[in-house]
Amino acid sequence: MTAAAPLKRRRKAQVLPYLLSLPALLVCIGILVPFVTAVYYSMMRFRLNMPAMKGFIWFGNYLAFLSDAEFWNTVRVSLTYTVLTVGIELVLGLMIAMLLVRRTRFNDLASILLLLPLMTAPAIAALMWKLMTNPNFGVLSYFVQSLGFEDFKWASDTRTAMLTVVLVDVWVYTPFIMILLLAGLRSLPQQPFEAAALDGVPRRFVFFRITLPMLMPYIITAALFRLLDSIQQFDIIYAMTQGGPGNTLMAFQVRAYIEFYSYTNVGRSAALLVILWAITYALSNVFIKQWLKLRERAHGTA
Repeated sequence: MTAAAPLKRRRKAQVLPYLLSLPALLVCIGILVPFVTAVYYSMMRFRLNMPAMKGFIWFGNYLAFLSDAEFWNTVRVSLTYTVLTVGIELVLGLMIAMLLVRRTRFNDLASILLLLPLMTAPAIAALMWKLMTNPNFGVLSYFVQSLGFEDFKWASDTRTAMLTVVLVDVWVYTPFIMILLLAGLRSLPQQPFEAAALDGVPRRFVFFRITLPMLMPYIITAALFRLLDSIQQFDIIYAMTQGGPGNTLMAFQVRAYIEFYSYTNVGRSAALLVILWAITYALSNVFIKQWLKLRERAHGTA
């Protein structure tokens, strides 16, 4: 019995790493199975209403997109939406974080209250804004009309539809950027700021030469998280406009949804999602490389 005890402990020590890695393996399987399935269907001509025409066309769906004006409109809409939402949210989030950086009771309460939009489901938030921007009885429509804009149709007009959904996204997700940058600002070392205050350095110089460079890893992290979510946005756009008016807001996820459920074109829908994955992967690689460069520079100066 005493001789067998060390052997059992040794076996447990050998098995333990495999048990600890089992959840990661299950997560990888849960990610890879849908991905491989999407790649498989993207290489097929497969429509649910015409099962007899099912067959492999390999890269036929992807090659067809090259000459498809609707596809390039989808790319333009998705990238425009991503750039506008991430850019505006970074600027607003940084401004709010700078205002709340001092630890006071008011600032702590304000930071908690500003998180309320983030606790709202994006689809619910979109429906709320859809009611508020209704041209007939919406409170925001009444406010805009009182300012002299009589024919402002919000999401029902091709000229203002993008602005409307961007406003909803900014309202929902700016608190996310704010809380990340606020945590970053409060974790920065105070010695450079104290030295700048003693030397009488102007606030603008301190912000651009001390605060921003030190905060840049947090900014890149926040931008990456929002980019990954924004470029595949579905809830807000579909709940507000279903991709319209016309094809004004036909982003990747919305177009893939319509291709599958309206046109029953499984192959094209899967190909759109694979292309979206490729774009997301490329953009995230750019952000991650920049983050790694900043970390290496910080270690080098340290």
